[in-house]
Amino acid sequence: MPLTRELVHSLPKVLLHEHLDGGLRPQTLLELAAEQGYEGLPESDPELLAQWFLRGANRGSLPLYLEGFAHTTAVMRTPAALERIAFEALEDLAFENVVYAELRFAPHFAQTENLGLDAVMDAAQRGCERARKEHGIEYGLIICAMRNESRAHSLEMAELASSWFDRGVVGFDLAGEEEGHPSKHHIEAFHLIQRRNGSITIHAGESFGPESIWQALQYCGAHRIGHGTRLIEDIGMHAGEVVHMGGLANYVLDHRIPIEVCLSSNVHTGATPTLAQHPFPILLREGFRVTLNTDNRLMSGVDMTDELLLAQEHFGCQLVDLERLTVNAMKSAFCGYHDRKRILAERIVPAYRQAASEDCEA
Repeated sequence: MPLTRELVHSLPKVLLHEHLDGGLRPQTLLELAAEQGYEGLPESDPELLAQWFLRGANRGSLPLYLEGFAHTTAVMRTPAALERIAFEALEDLAFENVVYAELRFAPHFAQTENLGLDAVMDAAQRGCERARKEHGIEYGLIICAMRNESRAHSLEMAELASSWFDRGVVGFDLAGEEEGHPSKHHIEAFHLIQRRNGSITIHAGESFGPESIWQALQYCGAHRIGHGTRLIEDIGMHAGEVVHMGGLANYVLDHRIPIEVCLSSNVHTGATPTLAQHPFPILLREGFRVTLNTDNRLMSGVDMTDELLLAQEHFGCQLVDLERLTVNAMKSAFCGYHDRKRILAERIVPAYRQAASEDCEA
């Protein structure tokens, strides 16, 4: 059975790496800007606005990629806007059969004199809960601190995350430009999360080399690595085959550290020069716990179906590979063990068995 868009769309999916402020609907962005009097948007037509974001993101540079977020975060500063954006994000993911999603964002960008951090979280969580009840999608929120901010900032975000661990938040992240902003500068925040028994994912190996991944793991205690593209620099290759793995690559492999790969975004930010040069097929073939993700659906103009089809079209992934990627993601989710086990047993494994059965009959 060929992996058609219709088939891939119908398969259950798990998304671990998606930024709430990078996935707004263009129409929603326009409407919120009008309601709030924000006049900075470069286009007034939703299709043209989507094209503008994609052009801006696809410049081979992480700092340039991040420029578009000035517009999305500008309209995420009221409770109603935050609730709507969170609801619509999960509604859109449910439409393409994502059964579990983790949405991450930096709450301090939404904070104002009249809107505190707990109110920001409350609004986002309300939107997520409404989507769960209406569409049956399960979720977790991840709070991001920013690398370029102070230690006091990251510690405040860690305190916020830990105070919401029993109210929808499942993890803590460090995001933003890596170069010049080492994760170990925020070690106090990560120690706090560890002491509160929390889960950690860190953007690393996207715009900086293996040392960034090493710091995330060995200084900061990351349980997952966001992107991790440049781990390939610790893997020796010859004629397309692995001939040597460095200590870091072996550690990631042996300890089953999940890697949150985002194919389209990694090309757009310059984490990999081209899709053909992406290390994803090597990591998958060598047994790393690879997952596929969208990163920012608005900025990169993609959805989960697109990312899985890219894996099929460019790297030859078949149904069994898509199942493996989905199972990898569910096993690596930050929700509780019993929830992971239940979602796998009830929503993922049976659907793939049915698809495989139909494949055999075809």
